[in-house]
Amino acid sequence: MLARPLSLVATLALVATLSACDGDGGEPREEPGAEGAAASSTPTVPPSPSEELGLVEGWGPDRAELDRAARAVARLRLPDLAGQVIVADWQGTSAPVAMVRDLHLGGVIAFSSNVASAEQVARVNSALTHQVRRTWPLFLGVDQEGGVVERLRGAATRFPAFMSTGAADDAALTRRAYAAGAGELRRLGFTVDFAPDADVTSGPDDPTIGSRAASSRPAVVAEQVVAAAAGFGSAGVLPVIKHFPGHGSVPADSHLTLPVQARTAEELEATDLVPFRAAVEAGLPAVMVGHIDVRAVDPRVPSSLSRKVTTGLLRDELGFGGLVVTDSLEMAGVTRGRSPARTAVQAMRAGADVLLMPPSPAVARTALVRAVRGGSLPRRRLEQAAARQIALLRHLAGVEPGGTGGTGAAAEASRALSAAAITVTDGACAGALVGAAVHPYGDAGAVASFAAAAHRAGLEVLLRRSPPARLARAETRPERRDRERKRAYFKRIRAWKKAEAQRERRLAAWTSREDARLAAGTAIGFTGYRDAPVDGAVAVATDTPWVLGRVGAPTRIATYGDTPTAMDVLVEVLTGAATAPGRLPVRVAGVARSGC
Repeated sequence: MLARPLSLVATLALVATLSACDGDGGEPREEPGAEGAAASSTPTVPPSPSEELGLVEGWGPDRAELDRAARAVARLRLPDLAGQVIVADWQGTSAPVAMVRDLHLGGVIAFSSNVASAEQVARVNSALTHQVRRTWPLFLGVDQEGGVVERLRGAATRFPAFMSTGAADDAALTRRAYAAGAGELRRLGFTVDFAPDADVTSGPDDPTIGSRAASSRPAVVAEQVVAAAAGFGSAGVLPVIKHFPGHGSVPADSHLTLPVQARTAEELEATDLVPFRAAVEAGLPAVMVGHIDVRAVDPRVPSSLSRKVTTGLLRDELGFGGLVVTDSLEMAGVTRGRSPARTAVQAMRAGADVLLMPPSPAVARTALVRAVRGGSLPRRRLEQAAARQIALLRHLAGVEPGGTGGTGAAAEASRALSAAAITVTDGACAGALVGAAVHPYGDAGAVASFAAAAHRAGLEVLLRRSPPARLARAETRPERRDRERKRAYFKRIRAWKKAEAQRERRLAAWTSREDARLAAGTAIGFTGYRDAPVDGAVAVATDTPWVLGRVGAPTRIATYGDTPTAMDVLVEVLTGAATAPGRLPVRVAGVARSGC
């Protein structure tokens, strides 16, 4: 475990001295932490290869693993060394073997467009692993957080949003759940998951993070992040916590622009940085740096490109010695007004170890090579970065996941998390909350998932039907043509109006009968991700719970997900077969209580 360094406020004076090395000019100084670096008059043991690079222990790999990686990167040709620090996205559903091999990339990240099925994505990862000749594992990553961020839908078990962990408030359960999910990812061939989020959401005005955060309370986020990351690691999958120094309190989305973080150093220390400091102290292995303009540290410079943030704040102040990954370098928060080549070099100079998704991996690789040959980026900086990555991937490859893998274990874990998190803010805390028939409506995905769960439980599910085809408008209003006589035209108009009036009367009668049919069921309104609030006798929020304060339903429930198992749990609560133990992990104005 790394020692806790100075406070952020005290460190700002230190990082100010790094300004000459930030941005475009200046040589990056040596990274701190090399053991035995202090001058001594007594004979000392010569530093090992990884000590020469300034690499420290305490975040995963031991000294022998670090030394082995340092020797490996020292033998790499410069172009291959530059490729090793790049993790790229790719197109299609076939393994991008040629791209990874030709550019000597560290690895790739998969998105929804790359995934057709579990079998297909497993074949892709297997082909990459076996056809790209390396003596160390590839960085095979995926953005699989659960909730609204799930790239493997249809190929892996669905999990509720990370906010469910804050509602359940059970670190042991969180660790078990994420170990089971990671075990499934490892069976598919992934070595890295860009999760969990260490962001502290600021509330309804947070446009990007929301339910991806465990809570709005820093201590709760810290506990759940450490637990989830430990679960990932126990299954041999690298967790990358994100988005340093905190994306939950900025008012803009870095996919679209460069958000401004206006909090003071003291405010950051008390809120956004709390989970990251806890993660470092727990020895977690990897951190993603976001694209945020942190005015208290380095104004108008994206944190991912800022040496004051990445090296000064994360490494020097928090004491992090592990792997630093940039957020996607394709995002507007870092691309506007900057060339991809310059961005790649600047991120490495700032202290990043992995360049994630540069717009062109070939351009980024060439830029790094030219920077080293031109003297503006030391080869040693690339060796530090590549050695950290290789040592960590080798270290995790040796972890035996035991019984954490398999679809059955993951589904059971997902259900357990949802059962512990489900929260009733208004209405009875026990007994049946619905009748024998239910009428779900609102968010289409949630309605479909709930209907299947309700059918399994024996409830009658009443869904609104589309009107019969005969009641659809068959003709449009007649148009008068120049050669048509006026009398014939008005005759056609009168006939059309009569037919339309008859159709509307029949449609109104059909709609009235349909409304009466649906009224026999308990009305359940589902509000999903970024939906307007949907009311009913029961209002259900399947993403963030803030919408529950803006409805009038006598019964209000937060599920933090619309997964099949979350809907099974919801049906059990609605029928009185189970209670809802969860409590709101964020403040919601307008509800009766935080939970039962």
